[in-house]
Amino acid sequence: MSTAAAPAGLPPLPRVVPQVHWQERLAQGLLLLCCAALALFLLGPLAAILVKSVQDKDGAFVGLLHFRDYFATPALRQSIWNTLWVATTVTAITVPAAFLYAYALTRSRMPGKLVFRMIALTPILAPSLLSSISFIQWFGTQGVLKHLLGGASVYGPIGIIMSSIYATFPHALMIVLTALLLSDGRLYEAAESLRTPTWRKFFTITLPGAKYGLVSAAMVVFSYTVSDFGIPKVIGGNFNILAIDIFKQVIGQQNFNRGAVVSLVLLAPVVVAFLVDWWMQGRMHSQFSARAVPYVPKPTRWFDNAMFLYCAIVAILMLLVLGMAVYTSFIKLWPYDLSFSLRHYQFGLIDGGVISSFFNSLKMALFTAVFGTAFIFATAYLLEKTRGGGWTKSAVRLLAAVPMAVPGMVLGLGYILFFNHPDNPLGILYQTMTILVLSTVVHYYTSSHLTAVTALKALDNEFEAVSASLKVPFYKTFFRVTVPVCLPAILDIGRYLFVNAMVTISAVVFLYSPDTQLAAVAILNLDEAGEIGAAAAMATLIVVASTLVCIAYALVTRFLLTRTQQWRTTNLI
Repeated sequence: MSTAAAPAGLPPLPRVVPQVHWQERLAQGLLLLCCAALALFLLGPLAAILVKSVQDKDGAFVGLLHFRDYFATPALRQSIWNTLWVATTVTAITVPAAFLYAYALTRSRMPGKLVFRMIALTPILAPSLLSSISFIQWFGTQGVLKHLLGGASVYGPIGIIMSSIYATFPHALMIVLTALLLSDGRLYEAAESLRTPTWRKFFTITLPGAKYGLVSAAMVVFSYTVSDFGIPKVIGGNFNILAIDIFKQVIGQQNFNRGAVVSLVLLAPVVVAFLVDWWMQGRMHSQFSARAVPYVPKPTRWFDNAMFLYCAIVAILMLLVLGMAVYTSFIKLWPYDLSFSLRHYQFGLIDGGVISSFFNSLKMALFTAVFGTAFIFATAYLLEKTRGGGWTKSAVRLLAAVPMAVPGMVLGLGYILFFNHPDNPLGILYQTMTILVLSTVVHYYTSSHLTAVTALKALDNEFEAVSASLKVPFYKTFFRVTVPVCLPAILDIGRYLFVNAMVTISAVVFLYSPDTQLAAVAILNLDEAGEIGAAAAMATLIVVASTLVCIAYALVTRFLLTRTQQWRTTNLI
């Protein structure tokens, strides 16, 4: 024990060394355990891909040989170009369209804003394959509007672009809408007092304030299009892109080394998009100060009518895409017998034994929502509300951001190589429901983590300080204070994970077994077998299940906010 200086003639005083309380040790240990779990189920599979890409089939090191062979193959090089220009085209169309839609919702006084917003978000509830099925029915060989394409075929880049625009539109809309809602109304009031023209206000206030949101939306749309597998598989025809190349190499040719190479090539543009978005977010400054006032648009008849007309056209087009898929599931035989029938549900799904895939998806989505939400929120709490941790907290923050930059196809292949390795004791998880849940939680970890962190940062750290002074263990504070206060955010995470687990295909297409086949995978198999009606029926069931969960979430959240959390709306005197 060290000593401290004492007055002359007195023995030295012992220095009191602060002791780390066992609760802090426990919290640090739990955070370290969470960090290890993230590293195991995220970095482990990615490392397996990297190792496999520099080995031959016998496991011998061959360096960059596979990469040289890959780039020396013209057809495979063409896939890179096809992927990039299709993703760029989708981004160039989707982001301006979503911006104008969000602009109409926030800058006009048109009627029906809530309805238009709900319709625009419906694609999130459906698997990406639904739009492909619908566009085949509209513009395919037997399509209703096939003459509109002239001599062009919907099976290829045209179909991929149209389907991807439908699938990515709500993602871009939510980001841009948030950016526009954070505008400070005082800037517009000042501009009006100076008689600034409308076009000048748009270019000097609106666009600069939304530029970071526009960049984020562009990066999200680009990344989604690059990494999506379902859409090009159903409607892509012979048009090769990187996600399809991975599937062909792994499933078709069992060439895992080449598949690993293609995965790393696919990972590159997504990582670049993620880094650009991350850099832009780092440069973003606060747009909405404590003294800011929300912008309230003034009625302008011609502008409101124009915005209403635009939103109505977009909403009708989106309903036509969803409606065609639902309609296809209820007719006997397209396009020869259009009479109403439940044969696709009865014979295609129930008698065909495929309905079990739907219940597998429900089970997987429920497990993902429950266990994934618990793990993500607990990890975020240990990260934000406990003391100590040092490098562990930095590692967790980094690991939490990585999944957003990893395409589902890459993650799925990594899980094959990592968990199916004969020397891995965790190989017992392969082709089980557990590995499907784990891969889905990891795949959608980043957005859920950010939601949890945002909710926790809104809580004053005095809760933990008071608990510590009263010698109340942190886990009691967690369950008695933090969880009840953050319950709306926790339910939001659960809903997000459930809906995405119902529609995901890229991350699980390599991991299922005959007993754990999921609904989205069943849609893919039914479409390949020519059972497009049954595929549409399965997609419709997914939409219905996701919609019911969202309705239940809205009701539960409303109940919580009005009954158990009145403090959120009650003014304290």
